[in-house]
Amino acid sequence: MKSITTDQVCWTISDLEGLPDNSNRYEIIDGELLVTRAPHLDHQDIAGNIYAELRNWSRKKQLGKAFMTPGIIFSETDAVIPDVIWVSNEKLNRFTDKSGHLTVAPELIIEVLSTSEKDIKRDRQTKLKLYSIHGVCEYWIIDRQQQLIEVYRREQGILKKGMTLYNADQLTSPLLPNFSCNLQEIF
Repeated sequence: MKSITTDQVCWTISDLEGLPDNSNRYEIIDGELLVTRAPHLDHQDIAGNIYAELRNWSRKKQLGKAFMTPGIIFSETDAVIPDVIWVSNEKLNRFTDKSGHLTVAPELIIEVLSTSEKDIKRDRQTKLKLYSIHGVCEYWIIDRQQQLIEVYRREQGILKKGMTLYNADQLTSPLLPNFSCNLQEIF
């Protein structure tokens, strides 16, 4: 991840319109522009697997939808593109802008860790704080190297680590009634 900022520049979502339309992902956190390239194929495969599990469950339950790499605009200076989200129908219908971006925190955000220390720190610290501040109910961090998922749940207004699940474990969530997924299916 490359960070482009100076002491005098505060990037906003309107600045994104002037950036090139290429394979880079542009995110803004606290006015700082973050540029990342397309992730590793294994990263994309794992994100696709968890998306498929959530999509299949969502089609059966009709409570909301899963999306891959959606744009979420929390504010003028906070706009991100997580790997996967799940959002309730109520939020999806009420808080999607004309460009198809969500303008409120979804119930669930999932990030698959990249391998660089800078990217890992961003997902484990910066995004955890951002998602906590904006009201995400659950945040799953998937570590493809160690084949585990850290589950953070909202507790007393902040996201706190509730559990770590390993390859042989089942993933469930109080947000998703009767959702169950064997982690071996993800990895």
